[in-house]
Amino acid sequence: MNKANQLAINGFHEAFKACFFILFIFLAVTVSAQSSLRTERSRNDSSLLADTNMLSTGDYLEGLERVYETLNKVPTVTASFGRIPEIISKLAADDSTISLLKQRLSLNVRTFNLQNLQMFRTLLDEMTDNANGYNDIILSYDKDLDGIKKEIAALRKDTVIRQIFRTKALRDSFSVQIKALRLKRVGTDSIIRAATNTLNGLRAHVATNELAIQELLYQTNVQLKSIGPKAFLKEKRYLWEKRSSTTDAKYPEFNQMFDSEKKINTYYFKNTRSNRVLLLFTGLLFFVWVFYNFKSVKNHGKMDILEDLNLRLLTPIPILSAFTLIFALAPVFDLQAPALYLEFTQFLLLIILTTVFLKRLPRETLLSWGIFVILFIALSLVRLLGVSSQAQRWMILLINLMSTAFGVIALRKLKPIAGNYRILVIAGTLYMLFNGLAIIANMFGRTTLMQIFYTTGVYALLYTVALIVVVRLITEAFLLQIKASRMRKRYADHFEWEGIAKEFSTIISYLAVFIWFVLLTAHLDILEFFSEVIGSFLSTPRKIGSFSFTFGGVLLFLGIIWTANFLQKYVAYFFGETGDDTIENANAEHSRLLITRLVLLIAGFLLAVAASGLPVDKITVVLGALGVGIGLGLQSIVSNFVSGIILIFDRTIRIGDVVELGNRKGKVKEIGIRSSTLLSDDGAEIIIPNGDILSNNIINWTLSNNNIRVSLTVTIAKPFNKEEIVEMIKTIILDNEHVFKRKAPSVIINPLNGKWSTVKIFFWCNLNNTDAPKSTISEAIYQQLAEKEIETL
Repeated sequence: MNKANQLAINGFHEAFKACFFILFIFLAVTVSAQSSLRTERSRNDSSLLADTNMLSTGDYLEGLERVYETLNKVPTVTASFGRIPEIISKLAADDSTISLLKQRLSLNVRTFNLQNLQMFRTLLDEMTDNANGYNDIILSYDKDLDGIKKEIAALRKDTVIRQIFRTKALRDSFSVQIKALRLKRVGTDSIIRAATNTLNGLRAHVATNELAIQELLYQTNVQLKSIGPKAFLKEKRYLWEKRSSTTDAKYPEFNQMFDSEKKINTYYFKNTRSNRVLLLFTGLLFFVWVFYNFKSVKNHGKMDILEDLNLRLLTPIPILSAFTLIFALAPVFDLQAPALYLEFTQFLLLIILTTVFLKRLPRETLLSWGIFVILFIALSLVRLLGVSSQAQRWMILLINLMSTAFGVIALRKLKPIAGNYRILVIAGTLYMLFNGLAIIANMFGRTTLMQIFYTTGVYALLYTVALIVVVRLITEAFLLQIKASRMRKRYADHFEWEGIAKEFSTIISYLAVFIWFVLLTAHLDILEFFSEVIGSFLSTPRKIGSFSFTFGGVLLFLGIIWTANFLQKYVAYFFGETGDDTIENANAEHSRLLITRLVLLIAGFLLAVAASGLPVDKITVVLGALGVGIGLGLQSIVSNFVSGIILIFDRTIRIGDVVELGNRKGKVKEIGIRSSTLLSDDGAEIIIPNGDILSNNIINWTLSNNNIRVSLTVTIAKPFNKEEIVEMIKTIILDNEHVFKRKAPSVIINPLNGKWSTVKIFFWCNLNNTDAPKSTISEAIYQQLAEKEIETL
């Protein structure tokens, strides 16, 4: 039993194993089938996608074309580096100048003067700016080159291009294109390499120059700072001492110094950006302005109207005048110019001024000027002779002695006749004083101080005379402009020009004195010191309570307001409007001038506020306070101001109109911002606030025309022929040339009593000319009535 059971159990186990094996096989087959199905589906899907994204020959050619386009950009980009040759050329010039400056600064300090050291500093500053400009250009080129390099590097990540070079079949298919592409790549690599090397070389060159320039700037500033203290130290032996050696017998470095100075000057004028072109343009503009006005007057055949202006310097072809202006203002447009350039312009200025003075100055004054010119030329020649320093000092001593004596004599003669040119006396005193100080400095071995003193004396006197001439030239040109404008507008030839000339020349003289002071301080190298001190004082913030301001802002505000007021005042003069005599010819241009004046004032105020830096919130507070003031007591002022603006634009009255305001009658002489002026028949000027004009009834006789009806009354005795008398009177009226014919005259006869009748006569004529025709017609009527034996009262 047990055995049978055991066999049964074993059989069951075997059957279970067989079933399990069959189930495992079934599951394995099922999984394998599903996997195969998924694989087949995936293969089918992949085949489908591969067919859709299959790259064609066109796609590969497009990829190669992109490579060609990118490589072709390389020559285009490098060709845009057009300023590289210019930079290379300028750097070569910079190298030469740096070498010259190093050589020049290595010479003995006694060969320097303030002008040259100032010029060196200006030149080095300009070279620094140039170097910064070069760096900016090179940096922009470098960015462009890096951009094209990045584009070429991006091509290596392009899958289409990579597939072409990795697949042999594709390489074989596009072998011609690939070969040409490789040649192109070799060429572009060469171009990029050359451009990179050039830019790197230029960058290194500029950096080297910048270091050298900074070192030279340091040396120049040291020399400038040392000149002041050293000027008061003994640099040479006393003039009366004997030489201890022969080392000073000659001036061995003179030729070398002069050569290097000429080369540095050449570079300075070629490479510095100064205002010399603007100076030439100013001279040309002055020439054209004066020439045009003279030609305009001449073409009208009225050159005689200029006789009363007493034009002593201007001529119809003002070449000398233009050159005088150019060379007198040359230092203003180039304050740090080389000493050689300054001496050359001064020499030319002397020649031009001498030519101008030849036929205009009295003989004795002209002789004094000639002596000054000779002394100036003598000083310049001494510097250029190249003799030993000891001989040069003796020559300068002799010239300084003669200059001092000349100054003393000239001042004695000049003081009684100086008149309005008191500054000439000051300049002459400075000339004498500085030459005397130069003698003392020379004798005690202070050669630098000696040079500063004698050049300053000459400089001060020369530019004083030159600026006086310039002021006179500009004043005469302004008067000529007024005269020519009046002639073109057919105004009266004569006008009161003396007051205008005096006021205008005074203002220009103040400007000339300021220019003279700037030139003198720049020559002495103390302009920068004055600028720093004054600039610091003006720019330091000040406080009043919570209100902050600077004196510079206040001065700028007042200066712009004054300039705007000056311009609005003189703009009318420029167009020939000078006073009463223009009232008769008033037209729309007067209104335009008034509008221009108003615009100048308002624009000047707004510009002054903006330029002064005054805080807007503070200005708002001030305006608020002003509003309260207006409410309390300034209503009339504001009313007059607004009324003036309304009158200008509304044109209810115009300059030259004949108006009646209440019991006041006259011609409008001026319409101002606050008040207007009437000129009565008796010559009185009646000033009326603008508010009163607008608030009262205005009778304007000339608003639309200048016509006025004139009336006459004649009393005649009876009997008479009424028709005959009327016809006679009308004939007399129409025969008068001043009567308007387009409006028929009127004659009305009314009986007065049994014996007498009154004849009322009306006719039209010009408002500005009523007395003459009225008198003539009245006289003719009485004469005709007497001939007809008609009695009159």
